Amino acid sequence: MSIANSLPTVLVIDDEESFIEALQVGLKREGFRIEIARDGAEALSVFDSLRPDAVLLDVMLPKVSGTDVCREIRKKSAVPIIMVSAKGSEIDTVVGLEVGADDYIVKPYRLRELVARLRAALRRGELSKSDDDVSGVGSVSIGSISIDPEQHVVTIRGQVVKLPLKEFELLYLLMANAGRVMTRETLIDRVWGTDYFGDTKTLDVHIKRLRAKIEQEPAEPKLVVTIRGLGYKYEKMGA
Repeated sequence: MSIANSLPTVLVIDDEESFIEALQVGLKREGFRIEIARDGAEALSVFDSLRPDAVLLDVMLPKVSGTDVCREIRKKSAVPIIMVSAKGSEIDTVVGLEVGADDYIVKPYRLRELVARLRAALRRGELSKSDDDVSGVGSVSIGSISIDPEQHVVTIRGQVVKLPLKEFELLYLLMANAGRVMTRETLIDRVWGTDYFGDTKTLDVHIKRLRAKIEQEPAEPKLVVTIRGLGYKYEKMGA
């Protein structure tokens, strides 16, 4: 949280003045400090100087797209990012999640829902900083993959691979429970929190991204396998 202000700081990246004005009034009333960026290029500059506690990021932006902004922020920060889509289309939400967003919300949205998602994202961020977001079983190694929660390091077939926070948490939870079926509800509750408002598409996209990094044949996964109607399981034997 920003040292200069005890209120959580949210960087709102949007070019629609009607939404900006409503958010400035509504979020301030709910106890947030708001900073505004009206295009993608400005957003990246403001982010570096501001270091906000959360980001509310529109998909459609001038100069630099929202997905590119998300991708750049993810290279250097695990800050909670909620993507905003005016379309509500499958491709907008999936692309946003694939480049590292934690959640998404569709315009027009209710302020109450947005505030709930922001507060949930901020709580998850604080848990992550205190290492309470993963179980305390220590480092786990299965086959050619090892994960160290204290150092936040994943080694895959001899190579250190950097994973975004949610992918890291998913992999650690699955590996720490290798051989057990982890239901979709359990994975969402443990990684996104019991107050998560989104749908299970978020989990599926993160699993897809994780498989692309750890599986030798992501289209035919051997490590993180789908258990139809239930969830996912990490195979004990590894690869």
